[in-house]
Amino acid sequence: MDALIRDIGHLWLGNMTVDVRRYVIFAVAVWLVLWVALRGVMAGRKIRSDTPPNRQLASEFLYSIRSIVVFSTVGIGITLMSRAGLYPLADLARSWGPVWFWVSLGLMIVGQDAYIYWVHRAMHRPRLFRHTHRRHHRSNNPSPFTAYSFDLGEAFLMVLFVLLWPMIVPTPWPVTGLFMLHQIFRNTLLHAGYELMPARADGRPMFDWLTTSVHHDLHHGQAGWNYAPWFTWWDRWMGTEHPQYHARFAAVAGKPAVASEAPLGQSA
Repeated sequence: MDALIRDIGHLWLGNMTVDVRRYVIFAVAVWLVLWVALRGVMAGRKIRSDTPPNRQLASEFLYSIRSIVVFSTVGIGITLMSRAGLYPLADLARSWGPVWFWVSLGLMIVGQDAYIYWVHRAMHRPRLFRHTHRRHHRSNNPSPFTAYSFDLGEAFLMVLFVLLWPMIVPTPWPVTGLFMLHQIFRNTLLHAGYELMPARADGRPMFDWLTTSVHHDLHHGQAGWNYAPWFTWWDRWMGTEHPQYHARFAAVAGKPAVASEAPLGQSA
C-alpha cells in the first residue's frame, strides 16, 4: 500500500510538473512577445484599446494552476486505467504505423473541437454557467493567462475528453502529448488580445476555417456567440457565429470592412 501511495504521488507530481511547465511556457511566452517585446510593433493588431489590470493576470494564473491540479489528478486515473488494460485501443494503435499516428492526431483535434463546442454551449445555460463557466468569463477582456482560468467543473469537463477519447478511437499515447501541445498553443493565442492571423485582400482571415483571436475575443465580450475553439465550422453550421465577426476581424487586420453573413439563429 505504501508503495502504491508513493507511486501515485510520483505520478501526480510528474503530471503537475509537465502541465505547469507547458502552461507557463506558452502563457508567459505569448505575454512577453506580444504584450512586452512587440507591444509597439503590434499596436495596430491589438483587439481592444484597454489592457487587463495586473491583478486580473495574477488571478488568472492562480486559477489556471488550480485547473492544472484537476488535470493532473485525472491524469493519475488515466495512467492507472491504462495499466489495468482499460485502453486496449490505445495499445492496438501503436502497431498501426506512422500514417495512423498523424491521422489519429487530426481526428483527436477535430473531435475535441466538436466536444468543446457542445459542452461550451451547455455551460452557458444559466443553471450550469454559475457552477462551471463563470470564472472563465470573469476575464471579460482576456489575456494569455486566461487559457486555463476555469471553475473546477469546467476543468473536469475539459480533461474528461482526454480520458474518454482513447476508449473510443485507437490513439497512440504519444499522440495525446502532441494533442496537449496543440490545445495549449491554440488556447493561449485565442486569449492573446492580439490578432496574428493574416488577412486576405477582402478582409477575411487567410484561413477562414480556423478560429482567430478576434473570433474568441467576441465570445468573451458577448457570450452568446462563437463557442467553437479551433475551427469555425460548428458556429457556422449552427448559426452561432457573431454576425459582425468578419467586420471586426477586418478592422483589427487593417483591411476595409467586409459584410458578414448573418447567422441563421442563436441559442445559448
